[in-house]
Amino acid sequence: MKLRILFSDRVGIVADIANRMAELAASILSMEVDVQHRQAIVYLEVRCDDPALSREGLLTRLRTIPGMLEIATIQTLPQERREKRFQVVLDSISDGILAVDEDGRVAAINRVAQEILDCDASQVLGRPLGELKFSTALTECLTGKTYLNRKRDLISARGRFQFFATGKPIRDSRERIVGAVEILKDMKEVKELANAVVQPQQYTFGDMVGQSPAIQAAIAFAQKIAATDAMVSIRGESGTGKELFASAIHAESGRGGQFVPLNCAALPEQLLESELFGYVGGAFSGARKEGKPGLFEVAREGTIFLDEIAEMPLNLQAKMLRVIQEGCVRRIGGTTEVPVNARIITATNKNLERLVEQNQFREDLYYRINVFPIHIPPLRGRPEDIALLVEHFLFRFNARLGKKTQTLSAEVLAKLTRHHWPGNVRELRNVVERAAILSNSEQIGVDCILFGAELGRAMQAGGPTLARLGEGETLPELMERYEKQLLRAALEKCRSIRQLARQLGVSHTTLLNKMKKHDLGLERK
Repeated sequence: MKLRILFSDRVGIVADIANRMAELAASILSMEVDVQHRQAIVYLEVRCDDPALSREGLLTRLRTIPGMLEIATIQTLPQERREKRFQVVLDSISDGILAVDEDGRVAAINRVAQEILDCDASQVLGRPLGELKFSTALTECLTGKTYLNRKRDLISARGRFQFFATGKPIRDSRERIVGAVEILKDMKEVKELANAVVQPQQYTFGDMVGQSPAIQAAIAFAQKIAATDAMVSIRGESGTGKELFASAIHAESGRGGQFVPLNCAALPEQLLESELFGYVGGAFSGARKEGKPGLFEVAREGTIFLDEIAEMPLNLQAKMLRVIQEGCVRRIGGTTEVPVNARIITATNKNLERLVEQNQFREDLYYRINVFPIHIPPLRGRPEDIALLVEHFLFRFNARLGKKTQTLSAEVLAKLTRHHWPGNVRELRNVVERAAILSNSEQIGVDCILFGAELGRAMQAGGPTLARLGEGETLPELMERYEKQLLRAALEKCRSIRQLARQLGVSHTTLLNKMKKHDLGLERK
């Protein structure tokens, strides 16, 4: 029986209750006293062993205790409610939690820990850890020890689990150890979380790094227009982060469709049209018989990002204008108009106004896409952001490489600040990545900071030589390595893939094939 008894507060209430229960040959299973406003509320759970004593008889005898104001039966004791809330909180946590009391008996275990340890709470609560089938170092914590992120493997009927375990003692107000708790983190979830931080699938404004007034103004303007359907034209030098801005605008827009990026300079002219607008089956030689939707259709209610829009041929610019005006596309070889509602964001590192004057870009298309221009400042115009960006990139690279967090000396930061950064944030990212790989210490030295010209000299000084041929590296392999290094350095400086192809004296397609061969994908602008 569970009771709630209200008394006028006085000394000896608990003793009187205990004496009366002894007279009735009844057992007290639990008791809790709460004093409020000169009144004492006693919550009592009792068991009566005398079959002759009825419920009403018990209540009548208890009412004779001096000072009693009210007595009633209840369904749930406050302690039970607290324990229930505590268990709900534990079960809502994504990590496993296992707690023991000072005698090493299991005092609490949540849902995730039961899954990881392949057990049921009813089977383990109150039992000593030594009797259970899973191994844990939690009893060490009862002696005052702690442990952090110990790797553990557990093989059960449900499969193999790998997790990190962290254990700590539980102390009371007098610092006496009254138990211990272990937190279990699933290794797979930890890796997925790390990958999400290091290589996010969707960039947001929260991923942008910089405190300079110029970049903060650009971010504030982009946030202001993100929720609209208006077209945005992002301007900035190569490597300033134009795709990052476009992705963040899409993320903040609330649009339900995908974010679909396309670099207009990355595809040969004949393929760009089919990628944008799609084609019907049999439209041309090599086409899929079932046809293929274009990126405008793929984006649906989302956002299509057209990077290097200035590289789009004039005939495709005319088709782009029609898509904007009519809100529909017609696949190559098709006759049906397909409605599209994708938001269009464009980007370029060129002066569109000058191209319009030179008749290299359609004036009518220019006015349609240039509704909200966003100008991203070059890195050399915001030197105060370099240290923040370096810290951001180092964190990501160290996490990917499995290294301890590295730092930069004051000399290194000074060298980075003096650099002109023709490749902007992308160049800084590459410089930091090289330094993180080359440095074997926790503090990166100035010798590991290599820019374009220094990289070439380092290659000559420490790169492959004829003497290394004897180590198994053939001449074709050496040439492959040099070609990759030269292309990487050239890509940091050049503003356009087509422009770089012309400078190197190769076709646009040849350059793209070489980039694919050496895994030098088009990086985010």
